[in-house]
Amino acid sequence: MLKKLFGFDSTKTTVRTEIIAGLTTFLTMSYILAVNPSMFSQLEGMPAGAVFTTTALAAIIGTLAMAFWGKLPFGLAPGMGLNAFFVYTVCMGMGYSWQFALTAVFIEGLIFILLTITNLREAIVNAIPASLKNAIGAGIGLFIAFIGLQNAGIIANNDATLVSLGDITHGSPLLALIGLLITGVLVVKDVRGGMLIGILLTTFIGIPMGITDYNGILSMPHSVSDIFCKFEWEHVFSLDMLVVVFTFLFIDMFDTIGTLVGVCTRANMLTPEGRIPRIKQAFMADAIATTLGACLGTSTTTTYVESASGVAHGGRSGLTAFAIAVCFAISLFFSPLFLAIPAAATAPVLVIVGLFMMAPIKNIPFDDYAESLPAFITIITMPMAYSISDGILLGMISYVALNLICGNVKRITPTMAILATLFVLKYIFI
Repeated sequence: MLKKLFGFDSTKTTVRTEIIAGLTTFLTMSYILAVNPSMFSQLEGMPAGAVFTTTALAAIIGTLAMAFWGKLPFGLAPGMGLNAFFVYTVCMGMGYSWQFALTAVFIEGLIFILLTITNLREAIVNAIPASLKNAIGAGIGLFIAFIGLQNAGIIANNDATLVSLGDITHGSPLLALIGLLITGVLVVKDVRGGMLIGILLTTFIGIPMGITDYNGILSMPHSVSDIFCKFEWEHVFSLDMLVVVFTFLFIDMFDTIGTLVGVCTRANMLTPEGRIPRIKQAFMADAIATTLGACLGTSTTTTYVESASGVAHGGRSGLTAFAIAVCFAISLFFSPLFLAIPAAATAPVLVIVGLFMMAPIKNIPFDDYAESLPAFITIITMPMAYSISDGILLGMISYVALNLICGNVKRITPTMAILATLFVLKYIFI
């Protein structure tokens, strides 16, 4: 039954491993339940309680679709970066209403469904060279490790150097370092559920330190009626709508592609031909989640790179995704408890998973600079530009340009050439 429902293979994993992997992924991505309400509540007419509920519901819908349809161990939720573009660029910067932005997200979801049905998204993934696929995994590793360090305050903003070491002698940075030591020991000793245990122990240690903010256990879900299906069609044919939809589409597409390629490569889940299993179904789950998420009243729902934490813990099937969805469903009623887990408690897991994600880098042919240089650009751009999609885009552009100039034309497929051209035009005009 589990094989039919979730693609579960008892020769590769166990039910216990899948459930713990799902719990681990949920805990590393559950910060979105706190971030989304605080961000969207800055817009008049979007109450934090409603946004919390709709964030959890969008995650449940998307992750269940991934569990039963995609049968892959990935969690979905409203994406970081995409929510910032929604609030700070479209609404506060361009001056449009949040209803306008939700309409753009809804249109983007419908376009995604169409692109998935026509296999265009799958063709894009298959066009990425093997060296770049390996680089994507390594780049994501650095990226999520950087996110963890930044969320915990270990890496802080510095106006002179952009970033610098934070004050690690007290507060969240100190708690994160303690958590990193605890979780690191558990991982070294190969303790089953080590990363999940590390998160929980770090959370408890944060109580006497005044970092873990405990505000009770139970609360009933808030109504989403204020933001449900609030679309605005007045500017649907405007140039601004076209730009906004295209930007949502572009960021979401390549963030999702990067996550699927990177995590599947690290977990050795690729087919012998180097392709992601059931990728069309995974893309459809993402597209459906985005469309229905817009109806519920939230920004683009996407596959989370934090899924790497559960995969690193042994998650290999849709059962892991099902466990993630159940956790989000529970969070609807236990939001004060789940929101008590501080960023300092999940940061160590992100750092350790970043290490795990670096493994595919050994498969990059570093002696062949036409392959390794674009791969390095991909790896270094992701954390530096704070964007998975920009890493993929610049990696592909440099790969095509370098091999074309050096006469390695046979390495460049027509699809790669078309994509690189579109990517260049994207940077020029948008």
